[in-house]
Amino acid sequence: MAVRRRSVRPSRQERFVPDFDPDFGDRALTEARHDIVIGRWQGVRDLLAATGTDWARRTHRLRLLSHAAAGSSTVETWRAAEPGNPDAAVLRAATEVVRVFDSAIAAGRGAVVERARIDAAVDACRGAAEAAPADPMPWVSLLSVARLYEGGVARRELRHWFDELRRRDPYNTEGHIQVLRYWSARWHGTHGSMYDFARDAAGVAPPGSSLPVLVQVARVEEYRYIADGALGRGPVRGFDQHWKHELAVTELRRTFARWIGGRDPGRPVAPEEVGDLNFLAHAACYAGQVEIARDVMTLLGKRAAWVPWSYTGDPEEQFTRFREGLGVE
Repeated sequence: MAVRRRSVRPSRQERFVPDFDPDFGDRALTEARHDIVIGRWQGVRDLLAATGTDWARRTHRLRLLSHAAAGSSTVETWRAAEPGNPDAAVLRAATEVVRVFDSAIAAGRGAVVERARIDAAVDACRGAAEAAPADPMPWVSLLSVARLYEGGVARRELRHWFDELRRRDPYNTEGHIQVLRYWSARWHGTHGSMYDFARDAAGVAPPGSSLPVLVQVARVEEYRYIADGALGRGPVRGFDQHWKHELAVTELRRTFARWIGGRDPGRPVAPEEVGDLNFLAHAACYAGQVEIARDVMTLLGKRAAWVPWSYTGDPEEQFTRFREGLGVE
């Protein structure tokens, strides 16, 4: 993508700096995550109660709260204080899943996670589903932890969990992303099975839904897999066209038309949309689709996400370079 030259170079004080706020501007979430770190659970309880049945916002908040809670006993303290609170059960289940993933990362690539640990996380998720029967989040958590089983889970089991998610929130983007990763070549599938899932889900999404971006997420997952496999063997060939070949561009345009074209243009970007919009912006920038990239970057403003930019270089440098090249003010 060509970078537009400016006649006056901005001063250091004026230069654009992207905002990599992990909460994507959700100030109430930031406060609640801080409470968790210092051992307070009351603010978390109040935040989740106020979120209600806004499933997209709730999933976003629970996902980030679980990462904050994984290194402390705050969620267990809450469960002990309010054993009948379903939100505490749901957060604890999500936190157990994060802890199992953390142990897998600590063990290193190729190491097998102790099955009993995964089973315990699954049991916590099932308990949360019973405590909060309308909530999709326990099923998102199950779909996340499923890929840690050596050899995966039975296809019918995965299908059951996915069906339960869709019964509660049929277009839950986070849950779909977890299934996409399950079917990726990195885990229990192939590039083909991953793309098939992404395209099928995108094809039934209603106008304005972010689900079509699954295809761009799949493209990033393929890139990661091949790039990781090339470590120590020199650069991977053919990646100059990975983002911009005909099918990639066609699918990018389709995602933009169905998601952004069907979205209320007067509605502000919600925190839970920012991560998905960064996938779309990344795809558009690397495909050289200037108009789409400019529109999405304008929607984002300063709100950047480490993923997927971190997979293709320095996130801040890329986000800033593309944004300035597009002339986004």
